[in-house]
Amino acid sequence: MSKNKTQETELSVSDFILKIEDETKRNDALTLLEILEKVSGFKAKLWGPSIIGLGSYHYKYESGHEGDAPILAFSPRAAALTLYLSAGFEAREDMLGQLGKYKASKGCLYIKKLADINLGVLENILINQIAYTNKTYPS
Repeated sequence: MSKNKTQETELSVSDFILKIEDETKRNDALTLLEILEKVSGFKAKLWGPSIIGLGSYHYKYESGHEGDAPILAFSPRAAALTLYLSAGFEAREDMLGQLGKYKASKGCLYIKKLADINLGVLENILINQIAYTNKTYPS
């Protein structure tokens, strides 16, 4: 079985964020980092070269594929802040309806800038994500 490409590293999260050229995106990434650390209680780590992850859990699929992943994660991509979120928790769609301006896919939430969203709603989404992950993948 192949090893996961995205793994926790010892690289500096702060150094990574401070290299972001766009000032708004850099400041939003710092704010988002602060929110995720507060909500999760975990210290952020860089997973691979560009994903900021907090906490971790072990998963194993029916196919036999298994590995570790961050409980919460985001990446300050060029097009948008990308949050990696499960589509699994029940209130997700209702909460997204209250979030503000964003785009979403099954496992990602794309936010151009934090000023476009309700940060209180985002915190509730993150809290529900943590609970869902802990319930789905108990340690």
